[in-house]
Amino acid sequence: MKLVITGALGHIGSRLIRDLVPAFPGADLVLVDNLCTRRYASLFDLPAQGRYRFRELDIVTADLERVFEGAEAVIHLAALTDAAGSFGREQEVARVNGLGTERVADACLRTGSPLVFASTTSVYGPTESLVDEDCPDAELRPQSPYADYKLRAERVLRALGRESGLRYVICRLGTVFGVSPGMRFHTAVNRFCWQAAGRMPLTVWRTALNQQRPYLDLADTVGALVFILRRRLYSGETINVVTLNASVGELIERIRARIPDVEVRLVDSPIMNQLSYRVSSRRLASLGFEYRGDLARGIDATLALLAAAGGREARSIG
Repeated sequence: MKLVITGALGHIGSRLIRDLVPAFPGADLVLVDNLCTRRYASLFDLPAQGRYRFRELDIVTADLERVFEGAEAVIHLAALTDAAGSFGREQEVARVNGLGTERVADACLRTGSPLVFASTTSVYGPTESLVDEDCPDAELRPQSPYADYKLRAERVLRALGRESGLRYVICRLGTVFGVSPGMRFHTAVNRFCWQAAGRMPLTVWRTALNQQRPYLDLADTVGALVFILRRRLYSGETINVVTLNASVGELIERIRARIPDVEVRLVDSPIMNQLSYRVSSRRLASLGFEYRGDLARGIDATLALLAAAGGREARSIG
């Protein structure tokens, strides 16, 4: 069994490539990453029983057909993922998240490899009620170039599915939190933990303190991907993957349970018109997937990791 993972050294990928080994014993894992973020450490201490091949390749320029040939599935994680940082970088986002995904999908089609595509719940945009995968297109209102090109990529996959028979599944992931070898700290939960551990104020978007957002424990992210691979859910469905919906204020209160004197500073952001939105995760649960992630546990684990690395000492709680 051969599995290809693009963006294999990133926040999600670096955890996934480790957890795939016990989930699929004996599988050949092909790790594709262009190393633009220099996360070499994601390749350190891989499970000894894993069968890994690392390919330093750019999805926009590489001969992907040669890499994908014979793959049981391609898990496409490679992307520019900083939503707030995507403003002013539209051409780069279009190249990587747009053209790159088109090339991955085309290579999957040519090699007959099913595609698991990591999209984002940010495609929904402002909404007043709980939104699910069957919402009308009018409720898909991405608020950043990052989310916009994820939505465009989704539409490319659907067209290839209808017209050419591409087998795929779209996973709209909530904002991921949790510990991994290749983790980053630009999204809400991890960024707040980094700031708190470093005795810095938590920088909160001025309009966001009481707004709801969908969040996803990294353990649930990986668990959902393994579940999809085992079930071969490649029939063109769109599936939300969300552990919980929570307000920014709730995130802060959990961090304050560990670091009581943490300061909050309100800041402006390019994404200032984003209202609250809550996302349903019932579809995946109805298929038999059990969410086991936990916001408090994820925050505690991240703060503990940073404390061990010389960050701020957090008060232990029971």
